[in-house]
Amino acid sequence: MRSPLVSATKVIVLALFAALVVCQVWVVPMIASGFARTAPEFAALETPGILLAGLLLACGEVVLVCVWRLLTFVAEDTVFDDKSFRWVNAIVAAVGAAGVVVVTGLFVIGDARAGSPFVVLVGALLLVVIIGLVLIISVMRELLRRATLLEEQMAEVV
Repeated sequence: MRSPLVSATKVIVLALFAALVVCQVWVVPMIASGFARTAPEFAALETPGILLAGLLLACGEVVLVCVWRLLTFVAEDTVFDDKSFRWVNAIVAAVGAAGVVVVTGLFVIGDARAGSPFVVLVGALLLVVIIGLVLIISVMRELLRRATLLEEQMAEVV
């Protein structure tokens, strides 16, 4: 059974994925090269910046692919299955990897002495958001585990 809500969410996920790919392939390199021309003293950061931003966007793409798959499980009414946990675990791993990329970026910027205190503040706030996301997703994973157990118990009763 396909609900309109699942279909609408998949459209949004697809649009977000496309936007991330466009940013990864076109926008980030364009901004990085423009910055390298504007501030030649930091031109050495162009390639690491493109790579780190690309990795960060790739983490977002992985999350969207996992969400798409979980939405498919919802539409098929098989979300309370053990295979869902692999996708939720992949989301946690991707968000955790994004945190590693942010920390690496802060070290790269700090090593080049290119960042202002504002950059450190934004990086720290982003890390807090990432840690919060990992915690929220972990709680949701536990709720999924308990719901899966309850459904298995109910199936045995019926």
